[in-house]
Amino acid sequence: MNTAITISTSDSRILESTVRDYITLLKPGVMSLVVFTGLAGMLVAPGHINAFQQCLTLFCIALASGAGAAMNMWYDRDIDAIMKRTAKRPVPAGRIAPDDALAFGLFLAAGAVMLMGLALNWMAAAILAFAIFFYVVIYTMWLKRRTPQNIVIGGAAGAFPPMIGWAAVTGNVSLEAALLFAIIFLWTPPHFWALALYKNGDYAKANVPMMPVVAGPASTKRQMVAYTWILALVTLLLPALKMAGMIYAAAAAILAVVFLHHVYKVLYDQTDTWPRRTFAFSIYYLFMLFTALMVDHWIHLWK
Repeated sequence: MNTAITISTSDSRILESTVRDYITLLKPGVMSLVVFTGLAGMLVAPGHINAFQQCLTLFCIALASGAGAAMNMWYDRDIDAIMKRTAKRPVPAGRIAPDDALAFGLFLAAGAVMLMGLALNWMAAAILAFAIFFYVVIYTMWLKRRTPQNIVIGGAAGAFPPMIGWAAVTGNVSLEAALLFAIIFLWTPPHFWALALYKNGDYAKANVPMMPVVAGPASTKRQMVAYTWILALVTLLLPALKMAGMIYAAAAAILAVVFLHHVYKVLYDQTDTWPRRTFAFSIYYLFMLFTALMVDHWIHLWK
């Protein structure tokens, strides 16, 4: 009896560990931001889909995000094993076989695209499929190891969710959806370069040509400032084009000032303190900006 209980407990722990590893494979932290921006695009889009379709849209975006993450970890397992930040991920650590990670990612990707097409529309499904392709093939396989512009161009992969949410509702892509895309596209370089500044040694060791490795910290910091200024201006285009009202405009302006404060601190900081703070703040920035957009939209609807 005791032996049976011991075996059962052991099996339960193994199963729990395996499930946890597969969840890690999906990069749930990244997924939460992806789903949230997709939600914003869906809710501010003109038109209406029912609650069930809304949930399906977010589910498909989440599946697609997880699919891209799994295939990214499959392909990057060699450099992930070298970098301290990523060495404990399930594939480089040997807890999930590379082929299993790839198969899992492909299965999720196919399921997400088919479900989106059948339940919503094929325009949204096509953008979803392209977003997965862009992240896995264009960014992970092509850009990441070849150019310091990897994050600049590859940032497009993470900018698709609000466009997908918009297309799920409307069946098309408009200027408004493109602006939501542009916000995340421009946000990505200062966000990720802040991380790259204090993980510079990791990327250099893995021979990944991140901007701080190739151009140096000083050049990277100047580019962070430039991108943040452009981002601030683009966020303020939404109220100028009547896409949002004063609540969003006020929030966007305040958030822009705070973000610029952070990147200017990074510009003159010779330690890791402000890059770390800026990376953390940049995540809150995007959450708060899109929250303000949704709140502004809801208040406008209730007037």
